[in-house]
Amino acid sequence: MSDRETQPVERQLPTDEARDLLALVRDIAQREIAPKAAEEEDAGRFPREVFTLLSEAGLLGLPYDPEHGGGEQPYEVYLQVLEELAAARLTVGLGVSVHTLASYALATHGTKQQQVEHLPAMLGGGLLGAYCLSEASSGSDAASLRTRAVRDGDDWVLSGTKAWITHGGIADFYTVMARTGEDGPRGITAFLVSGDAEGLSAAAPEKKMGLKGSPTAQVHLDGVRVPDERRIGEEGQGFGIALSALDSGRLGIAACAIGVAQSALDQAVSYAAERRQFGHPIADFQGLRFMLADMATQIEAGRALYLAAARLKDAGRPFAKQAAMAKLHCTDTAMRVTIDAVQILGGYGYTADFPAERLMREAKVLQIVEGTNQIQRMVIARHLAGPESR
Repeated sequence: MSDRETQPVERQLPTDEARDLLALVRDIAQREIAPKAAEEEDAGRFPREVFTLLSEAGLLGLPYDPEHGGGEQPYEVYLQVLEELAAARLTVGLGVSVHTLASYALATHGTKQQQVEHLPAMLGGGLLGAYCLSEASSGSDAASLRTRAVRDGDDWVLSGTKAWITHGGIADFYTVMARTGEDGPRGITAFLVSGDAEGLSAAAPEKKMGLKGSPTAQVHLDGVRVPDERRIGEEGQGFGIALSALDSGRLGIAACAIGVAQSALDQAVSYAAERRQFGHPIADFQGLRFMLADMATQIEAGRALYLAAARLKDAGRPFAKQAAMAKLHCTDTAMRVTIDAVQILGGYGYTADFPAERLMREAKVLQIVEGTNQIQRMVIARHLAGPESR
C-alpha cells in the first residue's frame, strides 16, 4: 500500500490552545500508538504504558476542573482528541473514554472533600478507571441490577457481579452502581471502589471478536467493604448519576466511531490510489470513486453531529437526544465504512496484513457498548413522542 502521508482532518477548533493540543495528540498517536497497534491487538496486549504517557501529558482528565488535575477543555475539544486516539488504536481511544466515564460521578456529584482527596490521582496521577453498571442479567435494563450494598456501621458491604467491564481486572478504581434500597431505579447508589479492595476480583477477560487489546471482564464483589465517605451522591441517586454519565459517554463512543471510520477511509483511499487494474489506478473507476465519496460524506455528517451535541453540552443545554443520535449515527457509519473499506481492498482487505479487517471487527462493538443502537432509537423516540404506553 502507498506510503504517502495521510492528511490530517480539517478541524474547527475554538482556541489556539486547542489546536496545539490536537497537534500534540496527533504526534503521540503517530509515534507511540499507531505503529504498534496491529501487533499488540493481535497479541491481546493492553498498552498500559501509553495510558501512563497520556496521564503525564494531561490527557486523561481533559473535560474536568483544573483545580483537581483536569484540563478544563470543552467537550467539543475533548471528543476530537478521542477521535484522533481511536483512529490510531481503538483500545486507546475507548480506554480514555471509559476512564473519563468512570471519573464522571466523583467529578460531578462528589463532595468537595472527596474531590480533593481522589480526583488529582484519578485525572492526572496515572490511575486508570472502570465503570461498573452492567450485569449479566441487566444490560439494556440497567435499573434491574442486583449487586447489593448493605450498610454496616460506617461502611457498606458490596456483593454481586458486574459484567462486560472495560478495564476489568486492571483498573485502579471502579465506579460501582449497587442496590441500597427498593427495586427499580430509585434504589441504586454509586460508590468509588479501590481496585485493590479486599474481596474484589475479576474473571478471565472475555474472548472477543475484536478490540482484543482492551480487557473486558466480569468483576466480582464478594463482601467488599467500602467506607461511607466513598459513597458518591445521596443514597438512591446512583441511577440518575449513571444515566447522566452515559449521555456524555455516548458522545465519547460516537467520537471513537468516527476515528475508526476515518482510519478505514484513509486506508481505502491510499490503497485505491496505488492499486492498478486494467492499466489504471482503481481510484479512477467511477463505482469505486462513488464508494469513497459516500464514505467521506457519512464521516463528515457523523463528526458534525457529535460536535453539535458537544456544543449543546458545553453551553449547559439539554443534549441527551442529540447524544443518542450521535451514538446511533456515528457507530452505524463506522460499521458501513469499515465494511466498504474491506470491499475496496478486495482479497487483501480480508487478510490481517492490512488493518481494514481489524477496523471492521472493532466497529461492531461500538454499536453495542454504552447502550445498543436499538436503545438509542428508543431514547430518541421518547424525546419525540413521549414514553411508550404500556
